[in-house]
Amino acid sequence: MGYGIILTEGKKYKLLQYGVIPPKEVRNSRIETPKDFERITGIIEEFLPDSVALEAPFYGVNVQSMLKLGRAQGVAMAAALGKRHPDH
Repeated sequence: MGYGIILTEGKKYKLLQYGVIPPKEVRNSRIETPKDFERITGIIEEFLPDSVALEAPFYGVNVQSMLKLGRAQGVAMAAALGKRHPDH
């Protein structure tokens, strides 16, 4: 799963950081969601974003890949909602 941190100031955009969060281990085709959750939460705590956007998954040839991406997006949503700023 990839991510990007973008700073917006008016109509100006600045890329602060981007990267990929690969699963550390895959056991029996399961994503290690607690570790992914911790890594995503760490990124959110570091940058304290005002908003988070998630790309809509698209259907490709491999249904299993799409399902795994959906799980990863669910983890990202949970991390973002758990770190939501109180006045948002």
